[in-house]
Amino acid sequence: MLFAATLLCSAALAQDSIRFIATKKLFVLDTNNSSYIFGVNEHNQLQHVYWGEKLWRDADLAPIRSAPEWASFDGPATTTPGEYAGWGSNMYTEPCLKVTLQDGDRDLVLRYVSHEIHGDTLQVVTKDIQYDLFVNLYYRVYPAAGIIEKHAVIENKTPQTITVESAQSGVWYMPPGEGYRLTYLNGRWAGETQLVHEEVHPGEKVLESRRGATSHQTNPWFAIDTSADQQHGGVWFGALGWSGSWRFSVEQTPHQRVRLTGGYNTFDFAYPLQPGEQLATPPFYGGFTGGGFGEASRILHKFTREFILPGGLSAKPRPVLYNSWEATEFKVDEPGQRALAEKAAKIGVERFVMDDGWFGARNNDHAGLGDWFVNPKKFPNGLTPLIQYVNSLGMDFGIWVEPEMVNPDSDLYRKHPDWAMNFPGRPRTEARNQLVLNMARDDVKEYTFEWLDKLVSENNIAFLKWDMNRNFSEPGWTDAGPANEKKIWVKYVTNLYEIIDRLRSKHPKLEIESCSGGGGRVDLGIMKRVDEVWTSDNTEAYDRLRIQEGFSYAYPTQAMMAWVTDVPNFNGRTTPLEFRFLVAMMGSLGVGNNLNKWSSGDFELAAKMIAYYKSIRGTVQQGKLYRLFSPREGDLTANQYVSEDGKQSVLFALLRSQQYGHPAPTIRMRGLDERGVYRIKPLHASKLIEKLETASGSYLQNHGLNLRLTGDYDGTSILLERVE
Repeated sequence: MLFAATLLCSAALAQDSIRFIATKKLFVLDTNNSSYIFGVNEHNQLQHVYWGEKLWRDADLAPIRSAPEWASFDGPATTTPGEYAGWGSNMYTEPCLKVTLQDGDRDLVLRYVSHEIHGDTLQVVTKDIQYDLFVNLYYRVYPAAGIIEKHAVIENKTPQTITVESAQSGVWYMPPGEGYRLTYLNGRWAGETQLVHEEVHPGEKVLESRRGATSHQTNPWFAIDTSADQQHGGVWFGALGWSGSWRFSVEQTPHQRVRLTGGYNTFDFAYPLQPGEQLATPPFYGGFTGGGFGEASRILHKFTREFILPGGLSAKPRPVLYNSWEATEFKVDEPGQRALAEKAAKIGVERFVMDDGWFGARNNDHAGLGDWFVNPKKFPNGLTPLIQYVNSLGMDFGIWVEPEMVNPDSDLYRKHPDWAMNFPGRPRTEARNQLVLNMARDDVKEYTFEWLDKLVSENNIAFLKWDMNRNFSEPGWTDAGPANEKKIWVKYVTNLYEIIDRLRSKHPKLEIESCSGGGGRVDLGIMKRVDEVWTSDNTEAYDRLRIQEGFSYAYPTQAMMAWVTDVPNFNGRTTPLEFRFLVAMMGSLGVGNNLNKWSSGDFELAAKMIAYYKSIRGTVQQGKLYRLFSPREGDLTANQYVSEDGKQSVLFALLRSQQYGHPAPTIRMRGLDERGVYRIKPLHASKLIEKLETASGSYLQNHGLNLRLTGDYDGTSILLERVE
């Protein structure tokens, strides 16, 4: 029971966050700002009732009845909003569960059996009307955070094999009606997390990854609204905690219901359960706010920092990082890395990361993956002298790894060709000259844990940049046997999670970044196990504005790595170093430039910007984000961050291009105390038109500030400190 254990043993929150109204057979799940209600109808089936603004009076709620049929074509199984419905009877909407029994029966009708409430956790047991197939539904309420978590555990207590063909974590219903709008994150490699708004139309829309990983192309987050903006309007939102193939089905039924079902991808999915076996679905998190997209993001950000990311709210802000890849690529050696470390330390870097090329016969991307021993020609004395030198400069040491991959030109592959995903006798498709190790195999899992544990145990390594530079192909698993081979889609990810969990348990100070050729594995499942994620391989500053904006709708700044790198980068565009720093400082700051090519002026500017960033990073990474101007809607991008205690706020304003001499728009702040007084500390005094040393929150939010931003790629930052 992969996910259930952590839910049931969690500390109880508010006593009344979950209650069962026995006289009406209703379950009421309350957060600080929302209610989620479902119940048991006259047919003993679970039926959704309500999700939205908080309802405070139980007397307003009535017992529920199933919906009537619509002629002979849509029976109650279709018209009734089932809370977790199996595919059976005459159901024609997306089911949460579809199975085939060994005797050929494919009909599944679930009925309520019992429930238990343990503090903030609800367990509801359902069962098929004939067979001993049980589905345990788990709900956890995070009252102060405004989030509800749900998932299911499917148990086979029959004497025969049951093959699960669709296992969803749950379904979210919008209030009855039309005119809904769906928002999601789309893209591709180097163009991740592009924000998409579109109307929900009759029929079904599918958002998914079939790639074995979360994917660059679509992210498992959603928001649904009718007419919301950044500050106003109802928004229903959610995210799936799974790092493998996933699927969202968004339906607008003919009966004016919008529903979103999510969980494991049904493509190529078959998970046989022997008698006594069970399958848990990933956690599905959802929330509602009446405060627009901005508040929806802030709710999810704080929830992720408190309950998902390692360390919770006590976690320290991310350190300023330097990565050696752009300076050396595969040509790493001890003298070269030492020289870069010296330069990085001078500008205030706190973590030095050596990238690819340090192991095996790794002189290019054609060989060496899988042979995780230190290259003796590049590091004749091992890694210890370099690490000690980096530590002596006041930085901790990190290193790049790609544990899930293997080059055919490697000792590992020559010894264990069967460890790579394959269908016997079929071609093995390479991408970036590498194949995917079958992490679903327990021998591969143990090998991977052992070499990672050895690497970290024998060296003072504080940080792993964990990469995954391709997706699945030929996902065969011959040793599992034909009936179980498709379990690879689930077992791969659960074994990956186990490796990371064991590694972190044994090395509690170790920190990890999830990287998959950029943002190919960003989700709440991997974030439970890593401290940060690599947002995109595209570090070009102007492109990053939209990538980072989309990311911010779903995930917190603390987890979003953002580097300053050399130009020209993607698109052949050249932007000023200061502009690049300002863009990256709206995330968790890293530097990836070739420092060997910097001028003295570059070093001076970098040291200044990093020192400024350190003074504000607690607010940027762990504060409340207000998106004031969007890069999708004009030349100005403006983001504001407010510390949790309200004592500090930081504004970033970046201008793409000025035209016709028009001034930049007035920027009106958000999230301040109208009666408070704030000291204004501009990064560039010349760019603040109003020569104010202090201003009230009322002035800053209603009159606003005017900035002197001109030309192309201009920008600045303003620090506000509350003084009274």
